[in-house]
Amino acid sequence: MPSVKSVTVIGRDGVDAEIARVNGVAAHAGVALVEPDANPDLAIVLGGDGTMLRALGRFLGTGVPVIGVNHGRVGFLTAIEAGELDSGLARVFAGEFQTVELSTLEVTVGDRTQAAVNDVVVAGGTLGRMVDLGYAIGGEDLGHQPCDGLIAATPTGSTAYNLSNGGPVLVWGLDAMVLTFVAPHALKIRPLVVPRGPDVTITNLTADLDMTVLVDGHEVGALASGEQAVIRVGREPSLLATLPEVTFFRRYAATFG
Repeated sequence: MPSVKSVTVIGRDGVDAEIARVNGVAAHAGVALVEPDANPDLAIVLGGDGTMLRALGRFLGTGVPVIGVNHGRVGFLTAIEAGELDSGLARVFAGEFQTVELSTLEVTVGDRTQAAVNDVVVAGGTLGRMVDLGYAIGGEDLGHQPCDGLIAATPTGSTAYNLSNGGPVLVWGLDAMVLTFVAPHALKIRPLVVPRGPDVTITNLTADLDMTVLVDGHEVGALASGEQAVIRVGREPSLLATLPEVTFFRRYAATFG
């Protein structure tokens, strides 16, 4: 079982009492609480999926797994319910957890490359105006699509904006991304799952209209007419820790079943 000697705690606003409880459980287990940059064995998140995503991004590439105690609305990424904080963390501090590697994305816009835990979205900057996107995969041109935008989602993000736009769910462990057009102006266009390896090149073909590139909901750049964004499966996975029985399929059935 994994050894846990030090942990850090990340909480959303309003969870001071819960942080105190974490301190108590950690002290009883002989586990030290440290700052996030002190290379802890584990990061504990008190919050919902938004807080989890920020933590997974914060620790991407560090080798630190992230486990969540649900203090949000859905908590799909969390492993422990709020009412089970003490017993759940006691098990975690005893090493009773598993780590799942979740594929990420990288997007390059101009000279900037940014990692995404959830998704990369290319969207029109003018509400209600259709855009025209060209797309190529592995250097092979697939034409262009009038639409409202494009979502490139990781398996983690496949149950978020991608799913609400009719995209498929990617099971955790798949080393791939899914491309889903938002409101495509064609009946035959379907989402496409792309494996690790080929780059996805998105070109703004809309005359006189800039497009916005968002990573995990935050703007990272813009594409003027004729400019491109390049998206690929990322080099580093995010590390999600979970209790052994709280599997992807259990979460999926509880949330969407």
